[in-house]
Amino acid sequence: MNMDFQSVKETEDRFQVETYAKMDIAVERGRGTRIWTTEGVEYLDLYGGHAVCATGHSHPHVVEALKNQAEKVLFYSNLVYSDIRAQAAEKLVSIAPPELTKAFFCNSGTEANENAMRMARFATGREKVITFTGGFHGRTADSISATFLGKYRDIGKPNVPGHVSAVWGSIESVRAAADMETAAIMLEPIQSMAGVYEAPPSFFVELRELCEQLGIMLIFDEVQTGIGRTGSWFFAGSELAGGVVPDIVSLAKSLGSGIPVGACLVNDRVSGVVKTNDLGTTFGGGMLAMAAVVGTLEAIENDRMLENITEFEQHLRTRLKEVEEVVAVRGRGGLLGIEFAESCKPVHAKLLEKKIITGTSSDARILRLLPPLCVSKEDADMFVDALIAD
Repeated sequence: MNMDFQSVKETEDRFQVETYAKMDIAVERGRGTRIWTTEGVEYLDLYGGHAVCATGHSHPHVVEALKNQAEKVLFYSNLVYSDIRAQAAEKLVSIAPPELTKAFFCNSGTEANENAMRMARFATGREKVITFTGGFHGRTADSISATFLGKYRDIGKPNVPGHVSAVWGSIESVRAAADMETAAIMLEPIQSMAGVYEAPPSFFVELRELCEQLGIMLIFDEVQTGIGRTGSWFFAGSELAGGVVPDIVSLAKSLGSGIPVGACLVNDRVSGVVKTNDLGTTFGGGMLAMAAVVGTLEAIENDRMLENITEFEQHLRTRLKEVEEVVAVRGRGGLLGIEFAESCKPVHAKLLEKKIITGTSSDARILRLLPPLCVSKEDADMFVDALIAD
């Protein structure tokens, strides 16, 4: 049954508990960087379905992988072995830094972060976790307690004990908080929701040294930076990280091209302390999700999307020099924050009127772009031209 926008809106508002403030569009279909509404209107999606659709909307290779798996078996849990789960685990580990040797699959980013902190506590026998002002790690109990951004931590009260914050980018602040009771230091390598705030490579090198000195597990929350978002498969091990590889990397969003899936990649020290029944998940590692992971990673490789997103960033940065209102451009690859002198809310609204979807952030001046990795230079031109036009 086809429904017009007003019918969709009224039905959702009547029967669904409120979540986000929604745009006044109902998405019916998508392909690549474009979505179409129930009214047949085309939009350029530079927000990537909420930073999720790395391969673009409904990439044919991912769709085919899902169809093939659905015809065989939709689901069975980790109580059995699975050929597609084996393929997904091997493929994911193969593209990771060599220090990260095993994968744990779950359902979402917040679940990945919960399990990352749990494994760090297993490995150290400690409880305290240090995270950073401006960081966002999810909305479940432990993850929201690790989030020191705006109102989010208050939403999660009563908070899980043992969480403390340090100042983002300040190694002195971390040293003041870290001690022999600290299990983990967890961070977003680029703080996306805060406004795309970065730290220099030296910061990650100093963090790694501190962790080695005090026996602390280092966790990179790569829910947003992982799976090619910054132009390499992971921030971990890259030049941006000073070559640092953490003990645990958490993943989600881009990992399944829109099919819910999360994961943790861990080193031998961490995997060696995890015993049977220490971790559990009914749906994590399910067959459809694993088919989506394999299809996603293959599509990114086959279409040279890592190279493409780097070229997109370079082209966009050049074009944005033409926009007088732009104060700065932060981030890497397909995780970019465009800073304006004043609130970007009118810019966001203006772009939506021009049928271009972008994102905002906790910093009112920062417009965020999280496009599919298949985004083109022509898409960048369309965006900049819309910014310049009256």
